[in-house]
Amino acid sequence: MRDGGMSYRDLEIWQLARQMAIGVHRMTLQNLPKFEMYEEASQIRRSAKSISANIVEGYGRRRYKQEFIRFLVFAHCSCDETIDHLKMLFKTGSLTNEVIYRDLSSQLDPLGRKLNVFIGSVERLHRTNRGDIPNPATRIAHLVS
Repeated sequence: MRDGGMSYRDLEIWQLARQMAIGVHRMTLQNLPKFEMYEEASQIRRSAKSISANIVEGYGRRRYKQEFIRFLVFAHCSCDETIDHLKMLFKTGSLTNEVIYRDLSSQLDPLGRKLNVFIGSVERLHRTNRGDIPNPATRIAHLVS
């Protein structure tokens, strides 16, 4: 935490995303054939790490509601992409360990739901403090687009 305030590290969605990304990273290094290292393994590592990274970036821009939501949506999209890569690895037989597949799936599915709920709560409850915006008149056009 900084300055006694809340940090992105306090968000359950970030904690879950970080834990899941570590699990995906380990799976790609320990449970996939070598030929996947620069193909699907690389893709799933990037999409998994992108979830927590987008939560962090959105949190850093939280003073602007639409910016916050935009990066949370990116995180949700990366979660969906990671689910798709994981299913592809399992269906193609590159990931043969069903226990690891089910464990990662059981982390990704609720993470996607929690991201969706969090996005909805930000849409409903988050307010941009106009006093935080250096020149509110110039910022309005950006929020509309």
